[in-house]
Amino acid sequence: QVQLVESGGGPVQAGGSLTLSCAASGDSASTYSMAWFRQPPGLGRVAIAAVDSDGNTRYADYVSGRFTASRDHDKNTLYLQMNSLISGDTAIYYCAADRSPIPMYTVTGPIDAWGQGTQVTVSS
Repeated sequence: QVQLVESGGGPVQAGGSLTLSCAASGDSASTYSMAWFRQPPGLGRVAIAAVDSDGNTRYADYVSGRFTASRDHDKNTLYLQMNSLISGDTAIYYCAADRSPIPMYTVTGPIDAWGQGTQVTVSS
């Protein structure tokens, strides 16, 4: 079983940048697909970026070009570099890991592991 611990959230002004980190531990963590989800206030949780174990990366349309997901296999850590932040990016951000590639947007099936979530608040 993989365990995930996120860090890096907090308040930021619109137009600013923030980097989230997700440290993975456990057997075969490097073989998992890892992804970032976010849950805005009053809305559901959606996948916005994912990096598979082979490096394949994908993004939700509304973050593509502003957010960059990357993965350090030596450190078993997933990152999310967020630039040009807007108020609509305000959400709780969750890290996730699964043995299968994690699709974007709404995920209906179970996910193997979740982080605890970290709040990102963008003020205008």
